Amino acid sequence: MHAPMQIGRQRIAGAEVAKEQSLDNLWLAQTLFDLGGVQFGNFTVSESAVSSPVFVNPKVLISSPIALRVASKLMQQEIDLAQSLRRPKVHPFSMVAGVPVGGLLLASAYSLETNTPLIYARTRPEGTGKRGIEGRFMRGDTALIIDDLITSGSSVLETAALLEDNVIKVKDVLVLIDREHGAVERLRRHGYNLMSILKLDVMLTHYMSKGLISEETYRTCAEYLRSKQGDIHTDTL
Repeated sequence: MHAPMQIGRQRIAGAEVAKEQSLDNLWLAQTLFDLGGVQFGNFTVSESAVSSPVFVNPKVLISSPIALRVASKLMQQEIDLAQSLRRPKVHPFSMVAGVPVGGLLLASAYSLETNTPLIYARTRPEGTGKRGIEGRFMRGDTALIIDDLITSGSSVLETAALLEDNVIKVKDVLVLIDREHGAVERLRRHGYNLMSILKLDVMLTHYMSKGLISEETYRTCAEYLRSKQGDIHTDTL
């Protein structure tokens, strides 16, 4: 009597996994919107101290275990694809390092999903904790830096510097969302390869196509992105 029940449970579990695996980055963008993680108005982006018509807060994903797991799966999928190329775009790594705070939450989820060791680079003293690395590592280890959102890349560079001060190599950075403010070029100049699951312009296009934002809001945000990309071009001349 127990066998049919067990088979039934296995089928349900298999269906749930299949459903999850069918989800893509646009599903994640939609879920982020539904959770209130994307807002429109007039905001100051803290990392760059510039005014922005769109605010993105990926940390809200922790409210949805399924979304957090899907984010981890998409990240692993991106890494697997990059490593499977004839000329791999991702270097081998033995651990992941999360950029606090959002990146640490995401790196923790990724660590649990993939059974990859996690370290925490504390770039500033906190309470009784001194500046340094939490977690076990060996000199010469290579870490993949994970962050939830990147604007100019300053926080990632600060984390990378601390890791390298402790003789931990950094080659690649993986973020959930790239706001497209020049981080790819800036990190490349420092010798780091940046990969992202979602780009802000793709998210905006999705929201407009679904009728979640008006054409006027879309145009305002698109013009803002073009101006930031223009700044990138000027900086690299």
